[in-house]
Order: sequence, then structure tokens, then C-alpha cells
Amino acid sequence: MKTLNIKLLLIAILSFSLSIAQQTPAHKQSKIIAIIGATAHIGNGTVIENSIIIFEEGILKTVTDMTLVKMDLSGMEVIDANGKHVYPGFIVPNSTLGLVEISAVRATDDDSEMGSWNPHIRSLIAYNTESKIVESMRPNGVLLGQITPRGGRISGTSSIVQFDAWNWEDAVVKEDDGIHMNWPNSFSRGRPWLGEDPAMKVNDKYDEQVTEIKDYFNATKTYMAGDKSTIHLPYEATNGLFNGSKTLYIHVDDEKGITDAINLNNAHKISKLVIVGGYEAHKVGGMLKKNNVAVLLQRVHTRPSQTDDDYDMPFKLAKLLTDQGVIVALETSGQMERMNSRNLPFYAGTTVAYGLTKEQALQLITLNPAKILGIQKTHGSLEVGKSATLFISEGDALDMRTNSLTHAFIDGRLISLDTHQTELWERYSKKLEAQN
Repeated sequence: MKTLNIKLLLIAILSFSLSIAQQTPAHKQSKIIAIIGATAHIGNGTVIENSIIIFEEGILKTVTDMTLVKMDLSGMEVIDANGKHVYPGFIVPNSTLGLVEISAVRATDDDSEMGSWNPHIRSLIAYNTESKIVESMRPNGVLLGQITPRGGRISGTSSIVQFDAWNWEDAVVKEDDGIHMNWPNSFSRGRPWLGEDPAMKVNDKYDEQVTEIKDYFNATKTYMAGDKSTIHLPYEATNGLFNGSKTLYIHVDDEKGITDAINLNNAHKISKLVIVGGYEAHKVGGMLKKNNVAVLLQRVHTRPSQTDDDYDMPFKLAKLLTDQGVIVALETSGQMERMNSRNLPFYAGTTVAYGLTKEQALQLITLNPAKILGIQKTHGSLEVGKSATLFISEGDALDMRTNSLTHAFIDGRLISLDTHQTELWERYSKKLEAQN
């Protein structure tokens, strides 16, 4: 019986491995490409109605109004995009894309590590470039992401990747950009399955848990100041927080937690802090702006957290924070976060219905996340000298009814927009023809 079970397991693993879409990354750009006639949404709030965009060897060389210049396009590959729209590639922060394929299959779940204090755990080396879920991002214009670990008090270190690569080494855009910490909840709900009252209650261990965080940072600084005769990998990994090479991403939603997190950051002189989630961040917007703290805002399409919140609070949070001068970007964590990541542009579209302009909403998923993740010099907007990571859509990319990509480029490489879903559509669209 044991031998039979092992054989069945091997067959299941083999079947699963064969079902994985073997993507072939696009070839390096070989010809100069010019996109003409499109409405270009630059990503910094600017719109060029009749644009010409030229890129060579993966770098943007020209982005301007076509009516203002006269250029010789001979020898270039010209794409006539008249009536269409061009956007910078969308960026999804705080994502577990490529770390989990099927949650119920443990062998495909690599988003967390055992233990509570894991700043040295690097999500990048676990990133699976052949994920079917990752390839499904591209038809909606989501071309880059921050691959982020989960679990523990300090989950580990994230990295930024592009979504068309042979392996994680090819995919990396920025390696080990920051460390992610889960801040204690000042309030918690009881666990009814254990007979506890499900109502909200004060977390009696909150102060103790915050003290543990303070003690951990004190220990890391003591280690850094010592002779390091014995290498301590977790402490070594935190050094980037103090020398400016890494960002501290604190996952916290409540007002008190956000305030305490900022105070901790100031006390330890950590160079850059970002709040992730930030459901009550609008209550301390002034403090966030004063301390130059950005927010990766929770998934827009969700319900209010408190019974006395406005019914549309999640929809208008981006507007509330933007009005206070806080740099805001959207993230998609939560229930079914990997699949929902493809809806990132439509979350941004919802914020338009609740007060932001379309170009402000676009910045939530382009230039703003690029600034927060530290890749704004190369990505996030259609500006000369930046990466030619962009796409052409037949309509408004923030509207699920009209966003239909015709071309997408990563570093100037024309990438495939085929996915497992498009393959199934093509297969079953022919079913009735076959029956007839």
C-alpha cells in the first residue's frame, strides 16, 4: 500500500509539473520601435493627446507631442496606435505572486518561513517565473511586482521583479528592497471556534509585543556596534534599514498602531518607513506627511472594517490620503490576493468614482509605487531615459469594459499576452463549431 501511495504521489506531481505553462520570454529588442498617434498617459499626471514614443535597446528615447516635431521614422518598426492609449506598466506592491501556485498543494506554497523573526529570508530566490498566475497579470497591463513574504513578526525581505523572465535572476529589477514587519494589533476579535466572544476587545499583550520589537532593534544595533565575531544572519539583514539601502515596510491598519510604528521608526532613526494596509491612515495623515511616510493602501474592493465606518470607506481612502499630501499606492493583499492582483487597474478606476482624477488614480499604480519601492529612476512613467516597460490599450486601462491590450513591452521586448485563460477560451470557443 505504501509503494502504491508513493507511485500515485509521483504521478500527481508529474501531472502538475506538466500542467505548468512553460513561458518563453520575449527576445531582446533588436529594432528601434516608434508608437505614433496614441494618447500617452505619462504616469506623472501629464497626458499627450497625439504622441510619438520611440524606444531603443529597451530605453525610452523620445516621448513628445507628434504635432510639435518632424522625425524620420525610416528604419524603425512603426506601430500606428491612433485612437488607442499608451500607459507605463502597472506595478503591484506587496504581492505573493510567484510564491504560491495552489494554496491547497503545500509543495507550491513558499510564501512564509517558520519562526517569528526572519529579516534574512529572501522571497526573491523562491519566485517562480513560470507561474500561470503571474502570466495572467500581463493582459491587464500589470507588468511588475514587489514579491513579498508573509508570516511571523518580521516576515522577510522583498524584491521587485518584472513579469517576463526565464528565472528569478533574469526577473529582478531591484533586489532586497526592504524588510516587512507585521505590527501587533491593538484590538483583536475572539475566536468563536474556541468558545471565545467574537466581539472586538483590547489586545492585553499589545504593549508586551511592542516591547519585543523595540528589544529586537536594540539587539540588532548592539550587534552592529560589536566585533561580529559570530555572524548573526537575521541581525546582518537589518543593517540596510539603518544605512539607507532598505525600506522598513510595517503592515498595520489601526490609528494607534500606525502612530506607534512611526515613533519607533524615529527613535531608531530608520531611514525609510512605509505603512502597508493603512486602513486608518487618513486619521493621522498630517503625521504621515510630516515624517515623509508613504502608504501602500489596502485592497479597494473590500468591506469597511468597523460597523460605524462609512459604507464606502475603502473606496475613498486613497482620496482622503492624497488630499492630505501623503504618497499613496494601491496593493491587493487579502482574500485571493494573487488572483485579484490582475484587477489592480480596476481598483484604481474605482477611486476615480470616489474623487480622484483619472491621472491621479493612474499614479496610484505607476509612479507612486515606483517612488515607494525606489525604482522611480527607471520605471513608473513614460519619460526619456526610463525603461520601455509599457503597453497599448484600445481603451481606458482603468475601465474593465474597455481595457484591451494590443501590445505590451518589458524593457523594450514585445511580450506575449497569451495565458492559460486565453488558451482555454480559444479551445472552448470552438466547441460549438465542432459539435455542428
